[in-house]
Amino acid sequence: MANTRLLDAASVSRGRITARVPQNVIEVLETAATMVGSTLNQFVTQAAVEKAEKIIESERIIRMSAATATWFFDLIDNPPPPSPALAKAFERYHARKIENAGSNSTFNVSA
Repeated sequence: MANTRLLDAASVSRGRITARVPQNVIEVLETAATMVGSTLNQFVTQAAVEKAEKIIESERIIRMSAATATWFFDLIDNPPPPSPALAKAFERYHARKIENAGSNSTFNVSA
């Protein structure tokens, strides 16, 4: 998947990323790049993309303990009754919606 993105990226506009790293880091990266048959630039780019994709994926996943998941799904299945403030807000919303029924104007919630 990441390889396809890199190939696609080659056909679009490019940016430049520079990094100042110690010589020993460069040597390690060059050795690894040579071992897999890629240039240093390709190797560093691919490694950065793979790491970025892992971070993005892990941040999009919601992790819960079993107890928290049970509590969460119980709330979805058995929601508590609305608070008095929420009930009044819904009544105001519904009244304004009825007042504007049939008009072509945009409904204004803050009015």
